[in-house]
Amino acid sequence: MHYSVAAADHGLPHDPFKSLVAPRPIGWITALDREGRVNCSPYSFFNAISDRPHMVAFSSDGLKDARAFIEETGEFTCSFSNWDLRDAMNATSAPLPRGESELAFAGLEPAPSRFVKPPRVKAAPAALECKWLQTVPLTSLEGKTRYFLVIGEVVGVYIDDTFVKDGFVDTAAMRPIMRGGYDQYFAVGPEQMFRMTRPAGGGNFNERKG
Repeated sequence: MHYSVAAADHGLPHDPFKSLVAPRPIGWITALDREGRVNCSPYSFFNAISDRPHMVAFSSDGLKDARAFIEETGEFTCSFSNWDLRDAMNATSAPLPRGESELAFAGLEPAPSRFVKPPRVKAAPAALECKWLQTVPLTSLEGKTRYFLVIGEVVGVYIDDTFVKDGFVDTAAMRPIMRGGYDQYFAVGPEQMFRMTRPAGGGNFNERKG
């Protein structure tokens, strides 16, 4: 199969793009508006984009509450979902009225952040506390803009001590879940983890400090 994206002549019932760029980490974004109302919603167009300084970004389809709240108050958190939280994470994607708490709707407890005002998801195994840097419109070849990339700098990190072993974070033990295409998700555990060492000088984690 080889098809034109513009013509969408793949002959399939659904666009396969999201099934190919997968699995994708889920950024569980929490933000506050000027009135202190909470929005908590999952984004699978999300990833780390820099480690010096630490930066993350997620892509919003239009002016959704997460983007709007972040641009109002300049801060957000990103909690990470895992297998045990999969149903609650899914529930927070419900299109609730502005200002109605997705955390309450999904039966989740907030936990206070240390460096920003928006809370993190208390049950999440890890979370990032972020300051908003900029929002970049993602303009297509045709000059159309539908998605906006929200970029934040990480100023604080929370990790459940359960998952810190011998000085390293045991990511696999967290059993993180990630997004695929259609209604598909991926769960990762110790049995899926493997190790590879890059060629010398190729960016191995212990080749530079920090």
